[in-house]
Amino acid sequence: MHQVFLSIGGNLGNKRANFDKVYTHIQNELGGIVLRSSVYETPPWGFDSEDPFWNQVLCIETHLKPSEILEKIKMIDAAFGRKRNSEGYSSREMDVDILFFDDQIINTENLTIPHPLLHKRLFVLVPLAEIAPDFVHPVLKLTSVEMLSGCADKSEVRMVK
Repeated sequence: MHQVFLSIGGNLGNKRANFDKVYTHIQNELGGIVLRSSVYETPPWGFDSEDPFWNQVLCIETHLKPSEILEKIKMIDAAFGRKRNSEGYSSREMDVDILFFDDQIINTENLTIPHPLLHKRLFVLVPLAEIAPDFVHPVLKLTSVEMLSGCADKSEVRMVK
């Protein structure tokens, strides 16, 4: 069994219903959810929008390989109307990103694990530190709490539930 941390979030539509739907997709396609952070409301990161995001970090257990997880995440994102492109960030109903896969370091053309920007984003670090404060980033060799305390992002992060 592999331990995988996922970041989920969205800022369009019925956010509560979207989170319930993505939990079902994740459990049906990827594996059992063993930990859930609180949900946090945050401003958009990397672009402007009137609609704040809801963000959460999940820990799942899975038998899938990283490449299989990525393919299934693309299907989940598509179910929420997400089209991945190189035009940058945009509003969306739901987005699922792989943060960590065990303590592995993966760098291929299609997949980078750990997520290359997670240590720069409070909307990831706050919920990650909540459920896995002592998890050590395999590249940076810092715990979630250490990454959070050193993060330059000053966005407001407010607990929803």
